[in-house]
Amino acid sequence: QVQLVESGGGLVQAGGSLRLSCVASGRTFRNYVMGWFRQAPGKEREFVAAINRGGGITYYAEPVKGRFTISRDNVKNTGYLQMNSLKPEDTAVYYCAVTTTGVVPKSRYEYDYWGQGTQVTVSS
Repeated sequence: QVQLVESGGGLVQAGGSLRLSCVASGRTFRNYVMGWFRQAPGKEREFVAAINRGGGITYYAEPVKGRFTISRDNVKNTGYLQMNSLKPEDTAVYYCAVTTTGVVPKSRYEYDYWGQGTQVTVSS
């Protein structure tokens, strides 16, 4: 199995920035595609971004495109989500997830392992 631990969430004002981290253990991180998802109260867990194994291909959901950047450091077994120009509607629990299948899969059903989530709250 792979264990994932997110960190970096917190409370920020609209327009601010946060950098989320996802540390993987148990298996070789570079063998996995990584994605970020978020879930607001009363809503479905939605796709945010994904990055392929080598880090050269990324894909973003339209609401975050141009504001968020997904990246990874396979030497450190860590993935990142840099979030800039945050909006109140970005408020959610953010989860990282990995899978051995696909390139930049966008469905939550395609991911095999999930972190515990980290809360991001953006105030107006």
